Amino acid sequence: MTAPEFSRTERLDTIGEGERTIAITANDAERAALAKRFDLISVDRLEAKFAVRRDAAGVVARGTVSAAVVQACSVTDDPLPVTVEEPIALRFVDHEPDSEEIELDPDALDTMVFDGAAIDLGEAAAETMALSLDPFPRGPNAAAALKAAGVISEEEAKPAGALAGLKEALEKRLDRS
Repeated sequence: MTAPEFSRTERLDTIGEGERTIAITANDAERAALAKRFDLISVDRLEAKFAVRRDAAGVVARGTVSAAVVQACSVTDDPLPVTVEEPIALRFVDHEPDSEEIELDPDALDTMVFDGAAIDLGEAAAETMALSLDPFPRGPNAAAALKAAGVISEEEAKPAGALAGLKEALEKRLDRS
């Protein structure tokens, strides 16, 4: 397995039970590699600030991921500048959770598995950035390009086939009753 493009590891023996602040920033080469990995035109800035501490279940990291990226419009491929300011709250654990149950506790943290020796805050920041982006971004020219290609909007679409007149037929039948 290859190392992540933006790796900032913190050894467990440097993380105590008291909170410690860690700030990280991706360099030019890391940002270019992340742009390729996440199919972005560019990653112009990626940084994160974490408050990190150990607890009985692992390592807790809370903070903010900040980024400036350029995505391609999913319709026209026009460049779309996007900024990210995303809160992050993770618990790093050294094993997969035993249970497949999902707890909907508002204080529950997302979990990331680590090797037991060090956590990777860079990979956590990169994944958070990627997950916060619109998977199908549309620029200002997207609607016109779709219309020119003959794609109609949902509002313009009408029920088709055997169900086309069903609603009106049911309403007429109810009115007669």
